[in-house]
Amino acid sequence: MEYSGARILIEALVEQGVDTVFGFPGGAVLFIYDELYKHRDRIRHILVSHEQHAAHAADGYARSTGKTGVCIATSGPGATNLVTGIATAYMDSVPLVAITGNVATNLLGKDSFQEVDIAGITMPVVKHNWIVKDTAELAEVVREAFIVARSGRPGPVLIDIPKDVTSNKAEWGPSSGGGDAALNGLASALGGRSRRLSARNARKTFSSAELETAARMIADSKHPFIYAGGGVIAADACAELKAFAEHINAPVALTLMALGALAHDHPLCTGMIGMHGTVASNKAVQKADLLITVGARFSDRVTSRADIFARNAKILQFDIDPAEINKNIKTDFEISGDIKAVLQRMLETFSEFGAAEGTTGVVSAWHDEIGRWKTNIPKAHHRETRLHPRFIIEETGRRLGPASIAVTDVGQHQMWAAQFYPHKRPRAFLSSGGLGTMGFGLGAALGAKVARPDCPVVLFTGDGSFRMNCGELATLAAYKIAVIVIVFNNGTLGMVRQWQHLFYDERYSETTLDRPPDFVKLADAYGLPAYRAADESGFVSALDAALADNAAGRTALIDTLIDIDEMVLPMVPGGKPVDEQLL
Repeated sequence: MEYSGARILIEALVEQGVDTVFGFPGGAVLFIYDELYKHRDRIRHILVSHEQHAAHAADGYARSTGKTGVCIATSGPGATNLVTGIATAYMDSVPLVAITGNVATNLLGKDSFQEVDIAGITMPVVKHNWIVKDTAELAEVVREAFIVARSGRPGPVLIDIPKDVTSNKAEWGPSSGGGDAALNGLASALGGRSRRLSARNARKTFSSAELETAARMIADSKHPFIYAGGGVIAADACAELKAFAEHINAPVALTLMALGALAHDHPLCTGMIGMHGTVASNKAVQKADLLITVGARFSDRVTSRADIFARNAKILQFDIDPAEINKNIKTDFEISGDIKAVLQRMLETFSEFGAAEGTTGVVSAWHDEIGRWKTNIPKAHHRETRLHPRFIIEETGRRLGPASIAVTDVGQHQMWAAQFYPHKRPRAFLSSGGLGTMGFGLGAALGAKVARPDCPVVLFTGDGSFRMNCGELATLAAYKIAVIVIVFNNGTLGMVRQWQHLFYDERYSETTLDRPPDFVKLADAYGLPAYRAADESGFVSALDAALADNAAGRTALIDTLIDIDEMVLPMVPGGKPVDEQLL
């Protein structure tokens, strides 16, 4: 059957299981939006206030479900507005398909109105991108894009579609196959770069000899320690991580991206590792004799001084991406493959060895020492304040329950949420880790709530971050999407001020936010309820009211007034070993 390119795009998206897209229209995508209107019973479109937040919403949709998120923007500035959101997804390995319009093919490269080379601009921050110049190729490109986004190490891709490609007609037929066959088709159809990409993602097996070597390294260790990253959640391998840790009786530290991969109250969980990690995680990694790194990339925010990170340990690394092996830290041995498959096969290998060789001889003194480190927690109130971030976060987590999803922007509030929210399950803590994108939060919370309407969603944001995305309150109000927004209002760019306080002799250059808006009045302007809290009882009352608003299908905002000089502790100063923390 012959369809327009725009109709083919809709059919291809439906074929891939897409039920929601986030976007903003413009001239270059008018044919696409016309088809979205005609097929609004098949694909829900959420009109955002800014294209950046369309990308963040698609990202939040993907992080909270494991599905591939989809966003749409027009050419030129619409396309470039997506770039920060695409880069955010790229750094955190989130599967996302960004669709942009462009000028007609005969106008490409002529500095036409609202034309940019979005493929060139995004090349460093996508797994792959396509410029579709033939309507007959559009369906196959869409299929290939979804395969690339979710195969191997997940990540964003971009499809750029000139306007005439969406209006021209071509034959449409449902997919005749998928999986590896389609990936091979991608390689043959799109040339060298895609062949290299396919080869890089193709290694799904590893030898028994590799597994046995890793198992013997584990069996020989006395102080094993697991450092787990976001790759565990991306691979849907949390149950395997738990079984693996319990089998070898090894403590587990989690990166920011892995929070929830192992429940925070599991006896083997030592909490977050790195710059604002727990005393237990940071001291244990320095004393371990074997560091088992699972789906983590040795970020500088974890290692600090890379030359003396895990200084007493052999390094055993499991990762799906061979490019991460020996990139930041040299390993002693590694297995490259899907994390879920690696951990399953490791457990089978232990069984083949038998209990005596399969389980490490971990001495109880190691766990006793870690237990003592776990008790070293900075006191709840670092300063004498009426309302402390820890109280806000713990009380919110308690009231919302284990089914809730916590989303953050970037800054002090992000680290407090990482430290104090009760992380019980994966895909329930959404935060921009690698890129550290202020403005990520409200769009991501929107996407998460659309994807998981059954789950309470709370956004923890700062007064600095919230200024960057508050326009999306209009989207939440228009679509009656119920989120609780908690603004940590300390009148400053808190994390930057903290560094200025500690390392720049209290020269608070351009970080004090002594300016509008009044966030309660701002929410009211969008027709949303809002409350202000300056002490614990006031916060509890405000949270009660916000929960009632959510039950009625409305987003509610709580403006919490906290001390301008409250700090995130512990903290590893830049250039110091990871176990030298300010407490």
